[in-house]
Amino acid sequence: MREIAVFSGSAHPQLAAEVCSHLGVPLLPTRVDRFANDCLQVQLQANCRERDVYLIQPLVRPVQEHLVELLLMLDAARGASAARTTVVMPHYSYARSDKKDAPRISIGGRLIADLMVTAGASRVLAMTLHSPQVHGFFSVPVDHLHALRELATHFRGQDLGNTVVVSPDLGNAKEAAAFARMLGVPVAAGAKQRFSDDRVRISSVIGEVAGRDVIVLDDEIAKGSTVIELLQRLREFGVGSVRIACTHGLFSNGALKRLSEEPGVEEIVCTNTVPIPDEERTGKLRVLSIAPALAEAMRRIHNGQSVSALFDQ
Repeated sequence: MREIAVFSGSAHPQLAAEVCSHLGVPLLPTRVDRFANDCLQVQLQANCRERDVYLIQPLVRPVQEHLVELLLMLDAARGASAARTTVVMPHYSYARSDKKDAPRISIGGRLIADLMVTAGASRVLAMTLHSPQVHGFFSVPVDHLHALRELATHFRGQDLGNTVVVSPDLGNAKEAAAFARMLGVPVAAGAKQRFSDDRVRISSVIGEVAGRDVIVLDDEIAKGSTVIELLQRLREFGVGSVRIACTHGLFSNGALKRLSEEPGVEEIVCTNTVPIPDEERTGKLRVLSIAPALAEAMRRIHNGQSVSALFDQ
C-alpha cells in the first residue's frame, strides 16, 4: 500500500506487527524516551509528510502512561505534516466511564476523546466499545468494529445442539442476541446490579437455561466478578458445560486463574485486543486474532471504501 505510515506505541507492538503483516507494509519505528523529570518524549522515526498515518495503541495497563504516549504520538504526527492521522485503538479503557451515575464525577470517556482530537486525531478505529453512546463522545469520525464474527467462527466448529448464549447483564443483551443469531441458538441474560467496581449481584436469569450448555458472552472481563456471580446463578439451574467468551480479556488480579477453576468451565475465549502475559495464561484459554479485521478496516479507510460492509460479508 502506498502513502501509508503505521506506527505503534509500547502498549501492544505484537498486534501492530501482525496488522502490518496483513497489510503488507512495514511497522515504522517509534522512539519513546523519558526525561530526568519523568516526562515522556515520543519521536516517530519515519517520514509522515502528506501521508496517511495510523497509530496503533490500545489503552491498557499502565493506562495513563499509554494514553500520554498516544497523545504525544498524535502531536508528533501533526507537527510532521501528516495528511490524516487515524488512532487505531483496539481497547478504549475509558469507555467504561460513560455516564454520570454519582454526584461530582467526571465522564472520562468523553474527556479522553476530546484530548485525542485536540492532540491531532483525524478519525478513530475502535473495537467493541463498552457502550454505544461512547461512539458519540468523539467529534471526529469513528469506525466501530466488533469481534462477534471471529468469536462465532470459533464456536461454530463445536456441538451447539443444546447451547444458549447468556449475557451477564441487560446492557450487553443486544450484542449477545446478535451473537446467538450468528450461531443459530437462543439467548438469555442476567439481571445485574452493580454496587462497586468489583461487587455485583445477579438476582435472576431471564431466558431458558435449565439443563443447557451455555456460552457466556461479555464485551470485556477484568476482575471476573460479574461472570463468577453469573456462573453461581446458572449452576442453580443445573446447566451443563460452560464456555466463556469476550472481546477484551483484561483478566486483572488473577481473574483468568479464578475463572479457569470455576466448576464446569471448559474454555475461555478472547481476542488479542490487549496483551496477555504468557505467565498468566492457562490451558483453558484460547486467544483469537483480530489483526486481519483491523488490517482490512485500515485498508478500506485508506482506499475510501465502506468499513460497515465488513459486517455484511
